[in-house]
Amino acid sequence: MNFASDNAAGIAPDILDAIARANDGSALAYGRDEWTSRVEAKFAELLEHEVAVFLVPTGTAANALALAHLTPPWGAVLCHEEAHIATDECGAPEFFGGGIKLIGLAGEACKIAPATLQRALEHGQWGGPHHVSPAVLSLSQSTEAGTIYRPAEIRQLADIAHAHGLAVHIDGARIGNALARLNASPAHATWQAGVDAMSFGATKGGALAAEAVLLFDPARGANMSERRKRAGHLVSKHRFVAAQIEAYLTDDLWLKLARHANAMADRLGAGLTGMGLAPVWPVEANEVFVVLPPRVDARLKAAGASYYPWTTDALSGGTVLPPDSVLARLVTSFATTVDDVDRFLATAAAVS
Repeated sequence: MNFASDNAAGIAPDILDAIARANDGSALAYGRDEWTSRVEAKFAELLEHEVAVFLVPTGTAANALALAHLTPPWGAVLCHEEAHIATDECGAPEFFGGGIKLIGLAGEACKIAPATLQRALEHGQWGGPHHVSPAVLSLSQSTEAGTIYRPAEIRQLADIAHAHGLAVHIDGARIGNALARLNASPAHATWQAGVDAMSFGATKGGALAAEAVLLFDPARGANMSERRKRAGHLVSKHRFVAAQIEAYLTDDLWLKLARHANAMADRLGAGLTGMGLAPVWPVEANEVFVVLPPRVDARLKAAGASYYPWTTDALSGGTVLPPDSVLARLVTSFATTVDDVDRFLATAAAVS
């Protein structure tokens, strides 16, 4: 009953097999291999657009390097106040960006509303020499609340950002879960909606360690190779990162894995709702957030269930949690089974 994180899952078998196959023989290092060339072509085909592709081993590297590349050192990145880049990356964007500033915006369910963005850009203190200049809007897809931006919502935010000279970046650590739920094409939910750059996540979806920085204007990729190398994120045995991405994208494996994780989250959310413990936000990807009474929390933990308590200011309508209750984050993965979910629900039901 491990619902702590999709990072806790192992490697999807097809991806593990691909790593083993890539281990046969030798190949040129630092991305000059055939796997990398094929992955670059696959991304262009998938996204229906020419794209500059830079593979890295971690999501933090993908986000930090992308934002550093898009933002001058005196610039600001606007994001939700609970975005992963702002709360869980140990200042990496600021470090690699030479001192860029992250500006957090409030929003229910960890989504930024167009009016909030408009107000921040029009009424904030911006510009030199005394103030930072807004350079990037970064959106998480799916969000830290497990919710999703629809393409039309992205377009509305992107139009506001572009009108004020900002680029638009997506932290796509769980982009597969979002797109599987939206049933939208990757093109429709990214560059066609106004996205300029994306951190494409595979690790949470079933890879070992494989992420990509995607720039939809290839000209923007100038000197990104040097930035990646200087940051220490150009893997010498690059084929093993590329082999993971190649397997992940082949025959839509990434979406199949995401659909399974989403389905397990749906089952979990529906079961909890049935016992009077409805999730606090809509279950739209592979995360379920639920308020657990103390006795239920204690029973689940005693039975070996693993999950994280969560704190947030993004509950709707100023919702106040009951005393001593636990807001739990439950994350499903490609490896979550029906039995995992049903044992969790049965344990919770025994005392709820």
